[in-house]
Amino acid sequence: MSDEILLTQEGYDQIVAERDHLVSVGRKEVAEKLKEAISYGDLSENAEYDAAKNEQAELEVKIIQLEEKIRKAIIINENDATDDKVSVGSTVTIEDMEDGEIREFRIVGVSEADPVEGKISNDSPVGKRLLGGTKGELVEVQVPDSVRTYKILDIRK
Repeated sequence: MSDEILLTQEGYDQIVAERDHLVSVGRKEVAEKLKEAISYGDLSENAEYDAAKNEQAELEVKIIQLEEKIRKAIIINENDATDDKVSVGSTVTIEDMEDGEIREFRIVGVSEADPVEGKISNDSPVGKRLLGGTKGELVEVQVPDSVRTYKILDIRK
């Protein structure tokens, strides 16, 4: 992981909530599974015990990863975003100059990116090219098989 992880306040809160849930609920659930598996006796040939130990290890790794993200988080101050220049936290409406399709994206940090929800990373090819752009500007983006040109139609906080 890099030294900094850009997150919106919403993204940061989601990571904290997930970590808190895993610590308070997930650990108890795994502990119960371990307790039950141990009650079956001989641990050397106890598949339930092995499965519970593996689940415990995976849970602890996930908690460590989330805590690492929390430590490295840089929370984007969305109030610093303006309506005249694309920045992380901006919602941008663009038009594909080739097919006329209009798309809307929210520029977020890498760990929050979810294209299905319209959230693209500031480190993605489109995100990188849109950063710093202004309304009306044409930006060219190298995609795997060509170069696409997009026009920035709107920028919102």
